[in-house]
Formats: sequence, C-alpha cells, structure tokens
Amino acid sequence: MNFLALAPCSPQTTRIYPTGLPTSRLDAEMRCIKTAVATRCIKRTLATRRIVSLLLVFNGLLFVMQAQEFTLLTWNIQNLGQSKDEVEIRNIAEVINEFDLVAVQEVVAKDPRGAQAVARLADELNRMGDRWDYRVSNPTRSPSAHISERYAFLWRSSKIQLVGRPYLDSELADECDREPYLGQFRLKAGGAPFYIVNVHARTHDKQPEKEIAHFESYQKRLATELVFLAGDFNLTEDHPVWMSFYEVGYQPSISDMATTLKRKCARGNYLNHSIDNIYYDEDVVELSRSGRVDFVRDCELLEERRGLSDHLPVFLACSIR
Repeated sequence: MNFLALAPCSPQTTRIYPTGLPTSRLDAEMRCIKTAVATRCIKRTLATRRIVSLLLVFNGLLFVMQAQEFTLLTWNIQNLGQSKDEVEIRNIAEVINEFDLVAVQEVVAKDPRGAQAVARLADELNRMGDRWDYRVSNPTRSPSAHISERYAFLWRSSKIQLVGRPYLDSELADECDREPYLGQFRLKAGGAPFYIVNVHARTHDKQPEKEIAHFESYQKRLATELVFLAGDFNLTEDHPVWMSFYEVGYQPSISDMATTLKRKCARGNYLNHSIDNIYYDEDVVELSRSGRVDFVRDCELLEERRGLSDHLPVFLACSIR
C-alpha cells in the first residue's frame, strides 16, 4: 500500500541557442543539460525516499509506543446488581469502553444478580465493537453478609491478556473486611506481566489505614514491583499511612481530586471526598496521563447520574518501563 506518492522528475529545461553554433558544442551543451537534470532528479528522489523512510520509522515507533501503553480504570459501581436497569448498564458501558482494563468494586454478593450484572455489562461492551472478557470474584469473607461484596475485572481482550486466575487474597481475609482481589495481566504486544490489586477498604470510621498498611508487602509477596493498587480506599492520598508507600516509589494517580458524589448540590458543587485512586510504582511505570471521569457535569443531572454510582471512576494511562 502506497502512503506517499514520489515526486516526479523535473521536465527538461528549454534553452535557445544562437544560430551557427557548431554541432559538437551543441551536443556537449545538451549532454550537460541532461546530466544536470538527471542529477537534480536523483537528488530529489533520494530526498523524497529519505522522508518516506523517516515517516515509516516514525509511524512504526508510534505504533510500538501505542501498543505498549494501556489505560486502567477503577470504579466503585454502587450496588452493581439487579438494581441496574438496561439504560444504566449501557451508560456504565459507555464510560468503561474508553479504557483497556477495569477494576470494579461493590458488585452485589448476596445473590447471583451481582455476577449477572457484570455479565450484562460485558455483553453490552461486546456490542460496542470490540471483544471484552471479564472475571468476577467469589463473595469476600467479611464479618457479615451485609459487608460482603464481589469484585470484578473487565478487559479489552484485543489489548490485554489475563495471566492465570484472579483470586481473593486469603492471607488478608482476617485483616480486611473485604479482602482484595488480585489479577495478573500482560499486554498482548509483549512485556512483563503486572498485578492489579482490586481494593474496597472498610469505611472511614473503622480505620481503613489498618487494612491499607498490609498492602505495602504486596511487591515482596508477589516478587515484582509491577503492582498497581486500585480501588476505593476510603482515605485520601495524603493520609500518613501512604508515606511508607511513597518512600519505596509509589505515587497516587490523582491528588486533591474529589471522587464521590453528594446527595444534593451545595452552591453548585456536587463532589465530596477524594478516596478513590490508583497507586503505581514510578520506578517501573511511566505515567502519561490520569484523572477522574466526571459523568455528572451538571447539578441538574446529579440525581439521575447517581443511579449509576455515587463514585466517579479514576483512570491512568501508562507504560511499563
């Protein structure tokens, strides 16, 4: 396939000669002109070929860079289960469809409808043009059925590959109200595998920092620095519990950015607490952009959009160093 058309040679220049010029000299002049034109043509062709080669190299590098970058989204989708109708599932899918890999918290665990809602969500994503796959955890081993939840991972299977089987962290089942859900993934373009630790920490009044302190050992336990901590931590990124994480290279993907929704607008503001985040190790992960997805945008839409969730999703785009 031709991406560029090569520039044509210049037409031969017309030259007027005085009458009576000897034939030998005329022939010499003509050979000189043809040689000059041919030289210019060759130089122009070579220059064009160099430009084409550089463009092809640039496009190749751009493709490799895009293939090595991926986007990760975390979202506490409040009570993801029977309560979500088809319109809400479609609206949730429209948000998720902009990303490659998604960690979901607060999937209903008390009946099968939570897992079924994740399947409905995956079906909706598959109808949007690309192939998606998913896994749902078992219910967490929580102190009560009221606290227990499921987690889920969804991923664009043309970009992301699951490695092994995701699992609830049984080692922290007695330490956490909802033990984290771990999944290992890799890019289909190649590169080292990485872990996503999917977290929904206990509520703020129950000292979630006591759970979070255990997460610092994941890199040692999993024998890799490529560990992302993603979810609803019920603590801001400036809480003292994170200081030891920052000392070993972890960074929050967002800072000073509220991610929960108020029930009602107050002076035009519908945002509340900054508790959802993705923590990554900057020694092995290069961040290109991050933020939250504000699907509300207007106080007039707050009540309707809270039907999706009372949390905003948080995302990052990154590549493995």
